[in-house]
Amino acid sequence: MKDNKLDKHFWNRADQFINLANEQSKKATPGEVSSSLLYAAARYNAFIAAATARNIDELKKNKEETIRYFSNQYYEMFVENIEDWIENFEKHIDNNGS
Repeated sequence: MKDNKLDKHFWNRADQFINLANEQSKKATPGEVSSSLLYAAARYNAFIAAATARNIDELKKNKEETIRYFSNQYYEMFVENIEDWIENFEKHIDNNGS
């Protein structure tokens, strides 16, 4: 999921979610906010899987493939971001950015 494959709307939406998470971290621990954010993403992605299936049988048939797809997407995005933090730790911390 490299930058050149995504448009500005993708980044704006992501920034809005991050800003909301940062705001919620003022009243809850970062771990609590992270858990809620992960749950919301899982719930929304399950909705997408169900909403795009033609019927319940297709949803059931594609269940494992769908789980692999979303799990792989998260994994790739997480790896990319943790590598960015490793490469730019001081810069990110100095900017207090997430």
